[in-house]
Amino acid sequence: MGRSGGAPPVVIGVDIGTTSTKAVAYDIRGRQLAGNSAAYPLDEPQPGYAEQNPRRILDAVRESIRATVAELDRPVAGLSFSTAMHSLIGLDAGGDPLTPSITWADARASRQAERLRAVPSGLALHRRTGTPVHPMAPLPKLLWFAEQEPALFERAAHWVGIKEWVLLRLSGLLVTDHSVASGTGLMDIHRLDWDTEALAVAGISGEQLPRLVSTTAVLPRLTPEGADGTGLPERTPVVVGAGDGPLANLGLGAVQPGMVACSIGTSGAMRVVVRRPGVDPLGGVFCYALTEHRWVVGGAINNGGLVLRWAGDALAPELGGHAEEELVALAARAPVGSGGLIMLPYLLSERAPHWSALPRGAYVGLTHGHRREHLVRAAMEGVCQQLALVLASVRSAGNEVNEVRASGGFARSGLWRQMLADALGVPVSFPTGHEGSSFGAALLGMQALGLIPSIDVAADLVRIEEIVRPDPAAAATYATLLPLFAELYDALVPTYTSLRRLAPSLPPEPPPEPPPM
Repeated sequence: MGRSGGAPPVVIGVDIGTTSTKAVAYDIRGRQLAGNSAAYPLDEPQPGYAEQNPRRILDAVRESIRATVAELDRPVAGLSFSTAMHSLIGLDAGGDPLTPSITWADARASRQAERLRAVPSGLALHRRTGTPVHPMAPLPKLLWFAEQEPALFERAAHWVGIKEWVLLRLSGLLVTDHSVASGTGLMDIHRLDWDTEALAVAGISGEQLPRLVSTTAVLPRLTPEGADGTGLPERTPVVVGAGDGPLANLGLGAVQPGMVACSIGTSGAMRVVVRRPGVDPLGGVFCYALTEHRWVVGGAINNGGLVLRWAGDALAPELGGHAEEELVALAARAPVGSGGLIMLPYLLSERAPHWSALPRGAYVGLTHGHRREHLVRAAMEGVCQQLALVLASVRSAGNEVNEVRASGGFARSGLWRQMLADALGVPVSFPTGHEGSSFGAALLGMQALGLIPSIDVAADLVRIEEIVRPDPAAAATYATLLPLFAELYDALVPTYTSLRRLAPSLPPEPPPEPPPM
């Protein structure tokens, strides 16, 4: 690592994602100075499983940090971490993994989650812990291990997420931040402590979980192994950081009340920062910590850009792969509302606001007059309408919505941009360029290390390249269709249930797309 005498120090934001880790160096003006990523597979050894090798992820973290450090000509003030939420790893007494890293996309605990959701205490758990009772969450996953692998369950000395294990190997300390813990279904978000009832349901003790710390907690140094693997001095401090969703809000500058962050990549999400924790009465949203005094309320959807990819494969295979522009141009030939055709885009079941592994995709309203352009457009509109349902749940939790800031691969398309603004019925701002979660992690690290006065500076560091306002006529059409879209889910629940019951006796379904990032 080179040195430049008067240059200000930088913080490296490390984002441990579902398919890769990115390490990006930023200075206090928000400028990206260097960055590298390292990929790893998402293993699906059987239907419903989505797991990873923790050691490969640790190697990717070291590799991406080391490559970024090698590009810099100034000192590194510290590392700060972001992570994909909801992962679960069982450790032995020596801190070595007994299990793979079971990711948020893993659905093996669907029956355990549905059993919990079916009793009144399920919604009470959601309201206390901020985490929906869903197979993505560690709480139902722990129940699955207790029931399906009891010998392994008894052997586990600790249960952690992927970031906690990486930090253990880099710093020698076993801690978890309030943000990641608020996504486990095991922490009382109102008391910032492990929830007694949730622990009893899971069949574990608080001593089996990492020590709870704030997202701005600073681990003072790297272990010799951590220093050697990253190319940094042992004295380098490590900021524990937070979950990738809350940090994406920070990275987009959406940190003030009323400002919603929306992302549509392969999947999608919508989140707003609030001052006090809480969920809506029906449990349609999650509530995860950013800091002790800032919380993120929102919902994630499983089916974002992957729906357009599916439409290309299924409806226009002659266009080949990576044909998003051609597909969007095809969809643009159909009218707003797709001629009365509605698609429920539940190709990989769904999360917010229903939080159920049951649903499947459906086209409703199909007539002989509909053509490919209508089917493709209805798929895109279905994604935007699903996000509109999430936004309605955010409002139902008592949150005002004044502005939406959006990011993700979909934002390259003008039709997507306009369709999203029309479906949400509010102006949508599109910031330029930061790697959202890694930048959010770096900003949180800068505050923790005293390099900036507050993460409030994020709003000033993010530049807006375009604001798209709703077209009144299109927005009115989508507002008329939204109640029908919402009703269809409830109407089809008995059908979804029957399909799952019949599944063992039917020919196997085609293999799924890889789980979304």
